[in-house]
Amino acid sequence: MGTPAARWVLLTTVLGSSLAMLDATVVNIALPQIGVDLDAGFTGLQWTVNAYTLTLASLILLGGSLGDRFGRRRVFLLGVVWFAVASLVCGLAPNIETLVAARALQGVGGALLTPGSLAIISASFHGPDRAAAVGAWSGLGGIAGAVGPFVGGWLVEWSWRAVFLLNLPLAAVVIVVALRHVPETRDPDAVPGLDVAGTALAVLGLGTLTWSLTDLGGHGPTPAVLTGLAVGIAALIAFGFVERRSPHPLVPPDLFRNRLFTAANAATLLIYAALGMVFVLLVLQLQTVAGFSPLAAGTALLPVTALMLLFSARAGALAQRIGPRLPLTIGPLISACGLLLMRRIGPEASWWLDVLPAVLVFGAGLTLTVAPLTSTVLDAAADRYAGAASGVNNAIARAGGLLAVALVPGLAGIDNADYTDPAAFDAGFDTAMAIGAGLLALASVLAFTMVRTADLARPAPDGGRVPIERCAHCGITGPQMHPADRG
Repeated sequence: MGTPAARWVLLTTVLGSSLAMLDATVVNIALPQIGVDLDAGFTGLQWTVNAYTLTLASLILLGGSLGDRFGRRRVFLLGVVWFAVASLVCGLAPNIETLVAARALQGVGGALLTPGSLAIISASFHGPDRAAAVGAWSGLGGIAGAVGPFVGGWLVEWSWRAVFLLNLPLAAVVIVVALRHVPETRDPDAVPGLDVAGTALAVLGLGTLTWSLTDLGGHGPTPAVLTGLAVGIAALIAFGFVERRSPHPLVPPDLFRNRLFTAANAATLLIYAALGMVFVLLVLQLQTVAGFSPLAAGTALLPVTALMLLFSARAGALAQRIGPRLPLTIGPLISACGLLLMRRIGPEASWWLDVLPAVLVFGAGLTLTVAPLTSTVLDAAADRYAGAASGVNNAIARAGGLLAVALVPGLAGIDNADYTDPAAFDAGFDTAMAIGAGLLALASVLAFTMVRTADLARPAPDGGRVPIERCAHCGITGPQMHPADRG
């Protein structure tokens, strides 16, 4: 740390990971304008979000494996170039179908560059410098996440297409700096093959489930929807069997033999399902119903980012002292109260009296939850599976948001025409926030009943039990990632 070489590596990885982070944040703000300009229904807006998340969640584990085997810088740069080209297509899309297809391609690029950014840091720094580099990457990424809503809201007020085209100059800087200043690294112990069958089943399972759940809300349980649900469930079950027999599985089966790991990931699925749904519907509610500008709507969740930047490390330290069970029980309940408060956001809502209190309560619960949750996932896995455990947890978190955005609006009664009708959308938003609060309450019950502090201690060589070291990074669009993460 402190050398020119270190600064170049940090610049490359922070800018690269910020491409995916900013895009996920800002696109939600642009949804109303996209719908009006491209004459898209609410289903089209759902797929604008979900097409990206689908390919990202399905391929992120494979992206980490590719980097280990073929070179982390090479795969990272391939992801940046891929992401930039897809962003150009998004920015020039003449209709919603083209935009959705391009968003799916963006997700492929994100799956290549997202695990690569932290893997490059892990391979480039050692000892105390690695922890410092991860902390710097985390802090600078948090700043990018905080600035994103301001920049995004301003760009959307000019043109939603600028949200995507902004990625091009950022990607160009990343490519130039990486080629000149970032060394290539590989994992000499990387597995000799790739789990192609597992990847294909993951894409098929998540894809058919997402389509079926989205169509379920608009058309009910038609034969096509039921068939899609059956195919998706069968594909994910087959994925589990394939992983158990694969010589190089994306998901090591031993991980889910640990009850605590399974419980923590189940809680992750529920919590990030609520998060994904809120981040999409709240910005629509603020613009469609409350009459906020894109800039004001985009900054509504800024207090969440601020709270997490300021207090996540302290929340993690608290969980280390008292154990994760209490934070993981109380945190989701506090966030659930925040979602219930969001039901007060309606026509003529005040940012100070209606939006800010709800967001602060929601953010306080997340701050208490996120760091202990992901630390619990990592602590439940053996050291040799730390990277795989982090990758699995990230994929499950993104899958939770993906499935919630597909299913919850339909359950709440929001259909294709409702997002332009303030009265209809307001009613659906109230129901959706109640559903989200229920998901968070269920996660709290799961943590209270299944998380045990004693299960977090690992056997020591002398027969005793020792706690595992916590990790530094935290975020709200995805869980923490272990410094040794490869996916």
